[in-house]
Amino acid sequence: MLLNGNKLRDVPILSIQAGGMIARTSDPIIDPDELKVVGFKIVGPLAKSGSNILDVQSIREFSNYGMVIDSADELVSGDDVVRIKRVLDLGFNLIGLKVESRKGSKLGKVSSFNCTEDDFMIQQLIVQRPAIKALMDPELLIPRAEIVEVNDYKVIVRDEEKKIKERAEKEDFIPNFVNPFRKNPKPDYAPSQTETPDELDS
Repeated sequence: MLLNGNKLRDVPILSIQAGGMIARTSDPIIDPDELKVVGFKIVGPLAKSGSNILDVQSIREFSNYGMVIDSADELVSGDDVVRIKRVLDLGFNLIGLKVESRKGSKLGKVSSFNCTEDDFMIQQLIVQRPAIKALMDPELLIPRAEIVEVNDYKVIVRDEEKKIKERAEKEDFIPNFVNPFRKNPKPDYAPSQTETPDELDS
């Protein structure tokens, strides 16, 4: 199963100990070396107190209702986990990066990504096409295998868009996107004993 990166924002974080929602995800933290989501910035009262990061290794389950963790103790600060601190210090942001081929052909900009549900490894980049090319083909789906380099300024891919599309057609690949909140109606979460709904929205 693949998850669209846009669906990883504003996801409830559910604590087994608290019996309900304790925070929500904000932005994913992406390691450019592994091209993998290693954590999430969070919003809510706990974030204000310094526990503003959720390590993906703390997620027990990603269900229809949200990301399930043991307790609020799983939420950490940006300095608590070395590998996450290293990524945060880089200030890397995948969304908006230019995408070019090795020959220098401009393919567009990264608008989103698709990652695996079990390990959050990014498998595909969704690229918004330049204005002229967007009239015929608004998006280009780039498989992980096509990516040669990722740096602070751009993503470099192996081939031109024509070859990328031809390869995808030969593989007969159909993206399998999952929105965890469409399978069942979203429930009304009761706030934990330490917070109110207004606090979560603030």
